[in-house]
Amino acid sequence: MNAETTQAARDAHLAGAEGAVLRADDVTAGYLPGVNILNGTDLYCQPGELVGVIGPNGAGKSTLVKAMFGLIKVSSGSVRLSGEDVTNARADLLVGKGIGYVPQSNNVFPRLSIEENLQMGLYQKPKRFPERFEFVAGLFPTLAERRKQRAGSLSGGERQMLAMGRALMMEPSVLLLDEPSAGLSPVMQDEVFVQTKRINRAGVSVIMVEQNARRCLQICDRGYVLDQGRNAYTGTGEALMHDPKVVELYLGVLATV
Repeated sequence: MNAETTQAARDAHLAGAEGAVLRADDVTAGYLPGVNILNGTDLYCQPGELVGVIGPNGAGKSTLVKAMFGLIKVSSGSVRLSGEDVTNARADLLVGKGIGYVPQSNNVFPRLSIEENLQMGLYQKPKRFPERFEFVAGLFPTLAERRKQRAGSLSGGERQMLAMGRALMMEPSVLLLDEPSAGLSPVMQDEVFVQTKRINRAGVSVIMVEQNARRCLQICDRGYVLDQGRNAYTGTGEALMHDPKVVELYLGVLATV
C-alpha cells in the first residue's frame, strides 16, 4: 500500500476505535532499549467484542498484549482503558481497573488447590469470593467439582481453564489471552476455543493472541494480522479468513487444518 492508502486505513481504524474498552495506538515497545518488537502497532476492542491477533512467530503478538498489560515498557504510543490513559501502568493496578491477563505458561500455582488459585485471583477483593466463585463455576463446572484438588495434578487443558477462571475472579471488563491453545491436544484446543466464546458471551470483552490462526478467526468478531511489529491486515474474522492475501501469506503456514 502507498502512504496515502496506509494513512486512510489508519484513519478509518482510529474512527472505529472510538468508545473502545481497551485500545493501543501507535505503540512501540520491546524487551531491550533500542530494540523494538512493536513498531507503531494499533489495536482496539469494543465492549462485548472478541478480537483475535494472529501472525508468524516473532511478529510481536505476545509482546502486544504484554505491553497492554504493563509487563513491557511502551516507549511511544499509548494504551487506554475506557478512555483512561494506562500506558505503562503496573499490572496489579490494571487488574484493579478491569484488565484480566492469562499468560501462555506458568499460569497457575501448582502447589495450591483449585480453590486457593481462584482465591489468589481475588486477593484485592477477598470478600467477593462466594459471588465470583459462583460465576466462574458456571463457566467451568469441573473447577467447582474438584475445588480441593491441587492444581499441579491437572492436565494442561484443565490448567488453562483454571488460569482463565482465576483471571475472571476480579470481574474484568476485558480479558487478554496469550496463546491459550499452545501445547494442548486437539481436543483440548477445541475446548479452549469453546470456553473463550462462552466467556465472551457472558459479557467479557476478549483479546486473544493465538497460534491456531484459522480457528481463532472462526470465533472472533474482528482480527489483526501482525507482521514485523506492524498491522499487516485487519478486518472481521470472516473477511480475513477468506482474504486471498491472508490465506496465501499466513493461513497456509499458521492454520491447523
